[in-house]
Amino acid sequence: MTFTFRPLDPLRDAALLHRWVTHPKAAFWMMQDASVEDVERAYLEIDADQHHHALLGLDEDGVPAFLMEKYDPVHRELTGLYEPRPGDVGMHFLTPATDSPVPGFTRAVITAVMAHLFEDPATARVVVEPDVRNKAVHALNEAVGFVPEREIDKPEKKALLSFCTREQFAAATGVAV
Repeated sequence: MTFTFRPLDPLRDAALLHRWVTHPKAAFWMMQDASVEDVERAYLEIDADQHHHALLGLDEDGVPAFLMEKYDPVHRELTGLYEPRPGDVGMHFLTPATDSPVPGFTRAVITAVMAHLFEDPATARVVVEPDVRNKAVHALNEAVGFVPEREIDKPEKKALLSFCTREQFAAATGVAV
């Protein structure tokens, strides 16, 4: 599977994102009760934030297939919760629920997300902080090279702080970056 990326347009993409983030399978996204306007507002805030960016991953036909966010953990999400290193980049991703799942799709998505992040030579390490209860994403993270460090308490959740270097990603996936 091949994906491309484009910046998310909060006004144009809010209805699509709303369907994705309010689905019961997206419970860890913590937007279950959000309105379309709430989603639009949240992504307008991200769009205006120099330290946080949202992108849509597009399939071979240019159709939105997943959401990716990258952020500077020095300024967002993890401020004061760990000792950042130069080249750290935070990441979130969401694959939408579907009635006809494609085997390997989510693994292909996280691999593409990581490869995209490592395309930037300044990215040395990717940082994630998923909910400790999200066992499915922990397995996906491990499959692409993430190593858990410890649990941390964030205001909205207990999270598993994990890191993946460029070398760990290449070793786990065989993808040269």
